[in-house]
Amino acid sequence: MFKDNRFTGLTVSDLRRDLIAGITVGVVAIPLGMAFAIASGVKPEYGLYTTVIAGLIVALMGGSRFQIAGPTGAFIPILLAIVLQYGYEDLLIAGFLAGIMLVIMGFFKIGNLIKFIPRSVTIGFTSGIAVIIFSGQIEGFLGLQNMEKKEYFHENMLQIIQNIGTFNFYSVLLAIIGILLIIFVPKFFPRIPILLVALIIPTFISILLFPDKVATIGTEFGGISQKIPSLTLPDLSWEKILYLWQPAFVIAMLGGIESLLSAVVADGMTGKQHNSNRELVGQGVANMVTPLFGGIPATGAIARTATNIRAGAVSPISGVVQALFVLLTVLLFAPYAAHIPLASMAPILMIVAFNMSERKAFWHILKLRTADSLVLLATFLLTVFVNLTIAVPVGLVLAMILFIKQMSGVLAVENIKAENHNVIKTPEKVCPQIASFTVHGPLFFGASDRFETLITRSLNKRPAVLILKMRHVSTIDVTGEANLATLVRDFQKTNGVVLIAELKEHPLKMLEKSGLYDIIGPEHFFKTTTEAINYALGKIQVNECIYCAQNGHKTCQTYVEMEPRS
Repeated sequence: MFKDNRFTGLTVSDLRRDLIAGITVGVVAIPLGMAFAIASGVKPEYGLYTTVIAGLIVALMGGSRFQIAGPTGAFIPILLAIVLQYGYEDLLIAGFLAGIMLVIMGFFKIGNLIKFIPRSVTIGFTSGIAVIIFSGQIEGFLGLQNMEKKEYFHENMLQIIQNIGTFNFYSVLLAIIGILLIIFVPKFFPRIPILLVALIIPTFISILLFPDKVATIGTEFGGISQKIPSLTLPDLSWEKILYLWQPAFVIAMLGGIESLLSAVVADGMTGKQHNSNRELVGQGVANMVTPLFGGIPATGAIARTATNIRAGAVSPISGVVQALFVLLTVLLFAPYAAHIPLASMAPILMIVAFNMSERKAFWHILKLRTADSLVLLATFLLTVFVNLTIAVPVGLVLAMILFIKQMSGVLAVENIKAENHNVIKTPEKVCPQIASFTVHGPLFFGASDRFETLITRSLNKRPAVLILKMRHVSTIDVTGEANLATLVRDFQKTNGVVLIAELKEHPLKMLEKSGLYDIIGPEHFFKTTTEAINYALGKIQVNECIYCAQNGHKTCQTYVEMEPRS
């Protein structure tokens, strides 16, 4: 179904570059994998398992040459909320179900549709996630005690305020050192893997200067195992599926969006093109396999993918190398991770949150004070104060409602009059037997009723012929077709004739499929308005016209002029 040419044409030099890039990304992925897992409310090793398994599968089966998959910051608030509400075991089942959904989305080519999600929605929930991640690290930064993870932002903030007096001076010192390292070391040594350095140096400082004074991975989680857990099949009962389909759907949607955004960023950096539907299938398989080994949901990681490209990656081999490097590190050095202070994790996630906050885009959209600003603000606030499960659907629905309202206002029906268009005129008046209108905008469910109303109100008397110039009608949906059909039938009841001029191919096909084309009559469709006018003049009763029948007045035919181009 999906042709894969990502591994073809590789040279020894390409493989060498992929090896270097894979190791580089692996060094970055290790601290992030542990930090994201801890922030998601699970043990740090689960983040490493995810980095290995998801990273390997997406590299082999995904749709991008450069995609690096694993646990990401975007998932933190979702996974934490699921763990708090359902528990870790059900999180694995939800992740497995999300994988199935992603595979289905890929096979049905829904990857092409995700790009239509409004930017105001993606910026809104991304900024909201950044706020949640940043605020969630205050506990570790200050070394607060007696803290209990809560589901909602305001509850966690209240916890911090209530326990602010329990802060640990040594934790604060280590966290400040970590932030300073992350900010200033890259300015002087840009090639150093700074996130790993920001873990190692505070760890040595705590071991040498004040051992047992701060919480560590060992004291909180009992250390990290040196082996990948054995395969465990999930309990996929029908009751579980009904119970967990909603969180699974949220994981699948966010995973799909994040992965395709990452792939688009990679395309922009390299000039290559990814296969969006293959990428969804690869991500889906990864999320189906990872929970079987205790891993948490994964998606494409924008920062690690960009690091992979900047390190010189050529093919998905770099993603394979990254996964194997992390696996080897776990097998050899996992026991030493027990000494890592939790306070050193907080600066890493705070910097991640700051970088993903989209603050410039957020303020830019907000300052525009348009409908998008409202969508952005609603999505952001709901993400922070409720959850992403509510925020994204509400943001999408609000965006659609505002878009429909905006598009319905685009529709305009213009009455063609003698004094401003010179189409059909007598020396003094517009011909009363012919009504001519120009329709602007899409004829869809949000505007179709307005279309019929505008024309009806513009008809002072019942003319013999109604000409609709529809050059500017881009589309007609079912509702628009129904309203047009009502207008046509109503007009035909009094023996009136409806003429359609300059209708484009797409809306014309819609009328042909619905049968309205035959109701109007094939002979009543014209390529130009001038042809429609000439036809109309042959249908009217000149002798019955109060203007044309006056002595000394010429007939309308003498005064027909070419319609101006528009």
